[in-house]
Amino acid sequence: MAKYRLVLLRHGEGAWTKENRFCSWVDQKLSSDGIKEAQNCGKHLKALGFEFDLVFTSVLSRSIQTAWLILEEMGQEWVPIQSSWRLNERHYGALIGLNRAEMALNHGEEQVKIWRRSYDVTPPPISESHPYYEEIYNDRRYKCSDVSQDNLPKAESLKDVLDRLLPYWNEKIVPELKSGKMILISAHGNSSRALLKHVEGCELLCNPARVGPDSTVLKASPMRTSSMLPSPLVCPYFLNLMRICTLWALTSFWVIKKLSKLPSKKWKIKGK
Repeated sequence: MAKYRLVLLRHGEGAWTKENRFCSWVDQKLSSDGIKEAQNCGKHLKALGFEFDLVFTSVLSRSIQTAWLILEEMGQEWVPIQSSWRLNERHYGALIGLNRAEMALNHGEEQVKIWRRSYDVTPPPISESHPYYEEIYNDRRYKCSDVSQDNLPKAESLKDVLDRLLPYWNEKIVPELKSGKMILISAHGNSSRALLKHVEGCELLCNPARVGPDSTVLKASPMRTSSMLPSPLVCPYFLNLMRICTLWALTSFWVIKKLSKLPSKKWKIKGK
């Protein structure tokens, strides 16, 4: 049975993370802590002997910068990188730029939770009067996308993220995996959650549990066999670089066993 090798990670901390604001499609670079997180991740992956053949990122700087820093630490700067808006963070519409705590006070914690963590509920769409509308929709990077700017989303649910991500996954990433390449995807929290939900067939990924000190492990369903990507996928784990470099471990393949060599005080690894 063929084995497919994929490492999926979330970008390092951005400036708006500390401010607890919805960043979404606003282009933010990594904070000083985010840079260190990406560099540390690269060191860990190098120590574990990973050799990537191809990297995929979104078109947002924090995703690309994270990939650059990781490859630099690994001495693999030459590895090709392909970027697509389809790997972008979820579009939070009118919520972009707002502080989450203030949103909870104005709309209630339950409503904010629904907007953030539900699967098919879309927040209010962004309007042309929004302070970040022009910055997003006049950005040159979207003139190079595979859809017209008029057809770019104005707000998304997690389901919408998966719907716009899947064509890219099936047409661009899956063929590279099937050819035997080891793939690194440097993406975002919600685009990673959507992709993992598809690959693992795991409903709980709509509200994933962080794996780390004093935390519980996400309970995933058995690896799903797909006509687009047969089981098993060798490296289906998610490195979350936000704040601290923690791990969301979904299976017990050899990669998880290798990761168990990392310092136990900083990492908590569980598998079947």
